[in-house]
Amino acid sequence: MSRLKRLKWLSVALVPSLPLTALAAPTTEELQRQLQQQQERIDVLAAQLEKTADKAPSKTHVGGYGEMHYNNLKDETAGAEKKEVDFHRFVVYVAHDFTDKVRFFSELEVEHAWAGDNDKKDKFDNNGKKPGEVELEQAYIEFDLPNNAKAKGGLFLVPVGILNETHEPPTFYGVERNPVEHNILLSTWWEGGAAIGGAIGDTGLGYDFAVHSGLKVGSDFKVRDGRQKVAEASAEDLAYTVRLKYTGLPGVELASSYQRQEDVTQTIVGDAASAQLIEAHAVAQAGPFSARALWARWDIDGAAAKAAKRDEQDGFYAEAAYRVVPAFGFFSRYAVWDNGGSPGAGFTETEIRQVNTGFNYWPVENVVVKADVQTQSGGDDDDGFNLGIGYSF
Repeated sequence: MSRLKRLKWLSVALVPSLPLTALAAPTTEELQRQLQQQQERIDVLAAQLEKTADKAPSKTHVGGYGEMHYNNLKDETAGAEKKEVDFHRFVVYVAHDFTDKVRFFSELEVEHAWAGDNDKKDKFDNNGKKPGEVELEQAYIEFDLPNNAKAKGGLFLVPVGILNETHEPPTFYGVERNPVEHNILLSTWWEGGAAIGGAIGDTGLGYDFAVHSGLKVGSDFKVRDGRQKVAEASAEDLAYTVRLKYTGLPGVELASSYQRQEDVTQTIVGDAASAQLIEAHAVAQAGPFSARALWARWDIDGAAAKAAKRDEQDGFYAEAAYRVVPAFGFFSRYAVWDNGGSPGAGFTETEIRQVNTGFNYWPVENVVVKADVQTQSGGDDDDGFNLGIGYSF
């Protein structure tokens, strides 16, 4: 029923409410007063109808993703082997639409299948701890704003890189996530805070700006170990992240992110260490061909970071893929990264180079079977192969 028809119906329905005396012999003043009262009641009801129309029905959405891996790798320098089956991730996704303009997102993750304390301390060699973790990866409220902008507050993924915000197994090639985004961009990396983002007119450009909790590295300045995961996280020093992204051409994404934190140690190291992260990447797809390239770099100031040989940490990778048919594609990726520190035994540098070549097979759209061959120089010098299966829904 249209708003006009509702108002007509209300007008007719309210006529019987007129006093009998008014119907019998109303004066002009009485009739005007009664009509004014009716109009006021109609305006109130119409406003209530308009307010109700602005609300979308509440909806709750459930989804998730997961992946299991088999790694068969050998450190050619040390002679150590890794033959391991691991259900790496099991993630449950829950979202809720309060209205068409306010919504909630969340992800709860179990890593490595088993978390907590061991009842038998000799079963694992990790200090009597079960290998897994239970983690809240996302939990935030999002609000629609004018001009196609959105704001959010809570626990969210940091807007950096290619994989950090979109990392479901069917969306990328390779059994394991690429080592550059893992070791330099700290994927999966989430923080607690507030953010705003949106499109810049019809230019194809989009922006994101976030103020959030920061890293807390120790005296060794290992950036990946500095993630606090918003668990009673120190907030002596917040971090600021900004991203600019271009998607104005079909199949193309060009983006760059910048993050600044005034003290990446959260004051635990006497010499305050300001840190900045710069990242840039490109994604392109044309028919069955696709390519990705990403570069990222940390610069950490201060004598302590320099003494630890981790004042500069960076990485780069390039990946090319060809989808033979919609269900099957080949890829090859070359990655180089350096987290600094001192070289391991048998090495003269800390830079690590890795090549992965393999295929993805999608029996259905959101299920993937993966395999790749890996060669590595530097670090653990892991050579071998990886197998995996994953899903999302």
